[in-house]
Amino acid sequence: MDAFVGEAPQFDDVTMLALSYFGDSSSTTVSKVFPAKTEQLESVIEWLTKQLESFQCPMKYSTQIQIAVEEIFVNVANYAYPDAEGDVTISMDFNQAQSVVSIKVSDHGIPYNPVEHGEPDITLPPEQRNIGGLGIHMVRKTMDDVQYCRSENQNNLTIFKKW
Repeated sequence: MDAFVGEAPQFDDVTMLALSYFGDSSSTTVSKVFPAKTEQLESVIEWLTKQLESFQCPMKYSTQIQIAVEEIFVNVANYAYPDAEGDVTISMDFNQAQSVVSIKVSDHGIPYNPVEHGEPDITLPPEQRNIGGLGIHMVRKTMDDVQYCRSENQNNLTIFKKW
């Protein structure tokens, strides 16, 4: 506090508040590692579906989440490791109190932030559109939020869906 105030004289009471956060007890987290291969897509969707069912996710939202994760997984499998093989970690956090699921798809592939990709011009006929960007556009439109960060040499794309 002294460093913040510097030489300024005290002109009011000083109050301090300390909080400890130990996590939300109504939250459940699960994760699984998959080889980053398109042949693994069926296993990814089976695992994802099982988890969403255990969270009692309504079918409408489960389907949207499955399509979004499919799009993200296939892109990682096709582009993240151009010269090698790698893995994809899918982590799900379900907050029962808020009925919201967050799904983080992580890989150690080449750095790529799909959130930076501009919106495709969907008013153009398909043959006049630039290639790329339609998948992340679909993910953005069906999920409540999409976030990307790169940390510890890892791409982390997180999607959020509330029901």
